[in-house]
Amino acid sequence: MDKPGTHVFESSAQEYDAWFEKHRLCYESELRALKTLAGPHQCGLELGVGTGRFATPLGIAVGIEPARAMAAIAQERGIQVVQAVAEALPFLQESFDLVAIITALCFFRDPFQALMEATRVLIPSGRILIGMIDKDSPLGRLYEANRLQSKFYRDARFYGVRDILTWLKRLGYTDKKLCQTIFKGLSEITEPEPVRNGFGAGGFVVISARKVDGALSAA
Repeated sequence: MDKPGTHVFESSAQEYDAWFEKHRLCYESELRALKTLAGPHQCGLELGVGTGRFATPLGIAVGIEPARAMAAIAQERGIQVVQAVAEALPFLQESFDLVAIITALCFFRDPFQALMEATRVLIPSGRILIGMIDKDSPLGRLYEANRLQSKFYRDARFYGVRDILTWLKRLGYTDKKLCQTIFKGLSEITEPEPVRNGFGAGGFVVISARKVDGALSAA
């Protein structure tokens, strides 16, 4: 079962990847925020790895991606890509010490099921790392207002940070940390944006949380 809009990511993978060069300062700002909370890890997995733009600099070696054209670019960047969807991960439980979901949660058919699967494959004390467009931020509201005109986001469903924190609480995560960046419109950014604690003002928010033993029992 493909994620919504997978055909767009098949036919326009190169265009998607070129966005990161066109908006290099935005990309660098998001990457800095992710690195702030990623922490050390030995065996990482990214769900919806796309073209590998985040996995490679974060040192994540394995990714899942349903769109073959996107996966091919990620593989060229050295990522081991498995064609699969986040709601049914083809990995044994407790296989990774970091699971990242970066600008992909909004495309999953069942994001809570994807978080359950992420929890299943995480080792106890492993961390989940979520990078997302916060729908309740000024930038998030702009994305939502223009969603139907976007080739890539017309099928997306954006979430607020509080939605994700509620789900992580249900799954028994602890030691939650948050930071945010992208405080201007993309066309107004002339240097890398600052990374600040918390959420509410920044359009891009990173959430890190630690899995505890028996985490799935809370769901």
